[in-house]
Amino acid sequence: MSRLVVVSNRVAMPDGSKTSAGGLAVGILDALKSTGGMWFGWNGEISEFTGEDVEDVRVQEHEGIEYASFPLSQNDYDLYYCQFSNTVIWPAFHYRLDLVQFQREAWEGYCDVNDSVAQRLKPLIKPDDIVWIHDYHFLPFAAALRRAGINNRIGFFLHIPFPTPEIFNALPPHKELLEMLCEYDLLGFQTESDRVAFLDSVSQLTQLQNKGDKKHRAFGNTFMTEVYPIGIEPDSIKEMAEGPLPPKMAAMKKELGDARNIIACERLDYSKGLPERFLAYEALLENFPEHRGKIRYSQIAPTSRGDVQAYQDIRHQLETEAGRINGKYGTLGWTPLYYLNQHFDRRLLMKIFRLTDVGLVTPLRDGMNLVAKEYVAAQDPDDPGVLVLSRFAGAANELTSALIVNPYDRDEVAAALDKAITMPRTERISRYNDMMAVLRKNDITAWRESFLKDLERIDPRSVDHNTANKVATFPKLA
Repeated sequence: MSRLVVVSNRVAMPDGSKTSAGGLAVGILDALKSTGGMWFGWNGEISEFTGEDVEDVRVQEHEGIEYASFPLSQNDYDLYYCQFSNTVIWPAFHYRLDLVQFQREAWEGYCDVNDSVAQRLKPLIKPDDIVWIHDYHFLPFAAALRRAGINNRIGFFLHIPFPTPEIFNALPPHKELLEMLCEYDLLGFQTESDRVAFLDSVSQLTQLQNKGDKKHRAFGNTFMTEVYPIGIEPDSIKEMAEGPLPPKMAAMKKELGDARNIIACERLDYSKGLPERFLAYEALLENFPEHRGKIRYSQIAPTSRGDVQAYQDIRHQLETEAGRINGKYGTLGWTPLYYLNQHFDRRLLMKIFRLTDVGLVTPLRDGMNLVAKEYVAAQDPDDPGVLVLSRFAGAANELTSALIVNPYDRDEVAAALDKAITMPRTERISRYNDMMAVLRKNDITAWRESFLKDLERIDPRSVDHNTANKVATFPKLA
């Protein structure tokens, strides 16, 4: 098998520094552990170098995986990461055009970083390597590699949703982005609706030829699209969740007594529907007063992208709402809502999931949401908790035995929480078994193997197909 080269915005370094346990990082690491290869990307550091000067790529090997990483300059970090990636692509792809802050300087900075990262990767690529690019930070990356003369098989997986043409085409560089995406050999999406949205956007701008077997031709390139719902390792999650509890958790379990515990955990982000979730919990307390004093909702939401104003705003909003709800419904002996703006170790988190009665996962829009899958996998098979899941999470297409809700309807979510809290054990076990069967079938191994199998079947591009013959630099907006 050819060597696998994975490219993502961040590299989870083996020494634990600047690392992330998010779905993308976990999925990539699991893939590389099985295949070996190289993980290439930003190490999370800001370099003092400016202008044309760049620091060398640092390469280290750990357990059969090469970690090749580099820092970003402050200017590149601001334009490529903070501005274009996270104030244009992220909000637009999560259907929040109202939060998009487009600046041409940021667009050019985004393209420049993709180009410079491709130049850094070029000397590390071997002729038969398979290159797997991940997520929205690198939409133009295949185009950059083609310009650099790289004709290897290049696949791309989008971890977040792809918006409908009405949303996507509102972005000023939408045509340029689509042309660049068509430079990939294989484009993978979380759901069929994401795949169709991409193709619909392409077909509105140019002739889209269908070549059969989900192969297409547009903008002079032939490419394949497919759906690969990312999974987890259910047995690994189960192992983390089992076993003795740390002393503090054992004390917490004893303190809870017979109270029913609702858990929610995600990074602090406006796409996760946290303010709407707080209001739905308030509706539960209002509409079902019999639960007052007998339940507790714990929201874990560590800060992310603290440099972006929208994230600062939502943190303030949640702090205010949590205080208001506790002030309204709390008593001297009962705090209804615990809001924790801090990071928890993943192994500890799985144990927390196992202890709780309800997993509340209600994003307004999400590519997949692996927390939903992890919550189910962490449960005690003989006494499982209940998953309440947003219909707008990609996971809702697979976990159909969860209680599926519209996160914008606070009364519907409140009613689902009541049903979850009072659900008989036999029904909980039945729903759990249904979802576990899906998680085992569509696990992280199936995700990786199906994507790479499809990518390997594609013939590498010939030299005369190199985009360098067409365009020397990234297109600038008129």
